[in-house]
Amino acid sequence: MKLKALLSFAIFSLFLTACEKAPEQITLQGKTMGTTYTVKYIDNGEVKNLASSDTIKSELDQLLIEVNNQMSTYQQDSEISRFNQLKQANQAVEISQDFAKVVEEAIRLNKMTEGALDVTVGPLVNLWGFGPDKRLNKIPSDEQIKERSSYVGIDKISLKTDSKPTLTKSEPNLYLDLSSIAKGFGVDKLSEHLEKIGLSNYLVEIGGELRGKGKNLQGLDWRIAIEQPIMEQAQSVQITVPLHNLGMATSGNYRNYFEDENGNRLSHIIDPQKLSPVSHNLASITVLAPTTMTADGLSTGLFVLGAQKALALAEREKLAIFLIVKSGDKFETQMSSEFKKLTQSQ
Repeated sequence: MKLKALLSFAIFSLFLTACEKAPEQITLQGKTMGTTYTVKYIDNGEVKNLASSDTIKSELDQLLIEVNNQMSTYQQDSEISRFNQLKQANQAVEISQDFAKVVEEAIRLNKMTEGALDVTVGPLVNLWGFGPDKRLNKIPSDEQIKERSSYVGIDKISLKTDSKPTLTKSEPNLYLDLSSIAKGFGVDKLSEHLEKIGLSNYLVEIGGELRGKGKNLQGLDWRIAIEQPIMEQAQSVQITVPLHNLGMATSGNYRNYFEDENGNRLSHIIDPQKLSPVSHNLASITVLAPTTMTADGLSTGLFVLGAQKALALAEREKLAIFLIVKSGDKFETQMSSEFKKLTQSQ
């Protein structure tokens, strides 16, 4: 009887071992927001009745469609486009909770960055040729800049975050552009869905903005390489960053730019105070934050400020940032105390 019991236990143990699922990395990819997305998650069998990867991808695609329907200035029927098309001042427009959430964070970050992140700068973005309405690579006149700048100002919008949030503008020609923060929100939206269905080891990326949680297939933190920009479009790895339940976003002027009729490189990022593309030696800035939405918005605002002001603000607000500064024909790197802590503690 004892031998029989031992044999039964051995058979049962083998059965359990055979039923255990080997961890597997699932990779999903697609297109959204004028760029691409990649989602990686580890399926280790712990989530019972986990949907197929095709079903999960379909769910993620639908979430991204909703984000575009809310915040894409390239869609004429999106919430933001309808708001921008409204030419009546002081009329409250009911908006979705997600749209309100992104606008609320944009207003908060505007204050934190001393106005450097301004989601109403769209008229100037369009004027300089970086919005949905592309134009010839020609510097706008002072008169054009003055006219467009009268439409700009975060104080010209009013957000009420009730059960049914509303958005109002005091300037009929105000143009809201959330491109500096919406991609990050999209990353967060996908991450939240993965957690909702029980997944806790994942890496989500949309157009270079990321969020990671848990471990990769090797049981290590997801690690992302920050590349040193080279003006000729080549890149070399500069530093790797562990993404342990953090969002990450990078802004820079070395990829998206145009040359004017005199051959000058003009950045796609507009300085709301100077009313023109930024012109300093900060090549790129990477921000780590609890959400990718926050990291995305901060990376734009801090980039506008330039290296010295961005570092000072980061130390004051305890922000984790990494800078690549162009010095002649070379690049130098700088980092805040919080960024150093995150990278050195791993």
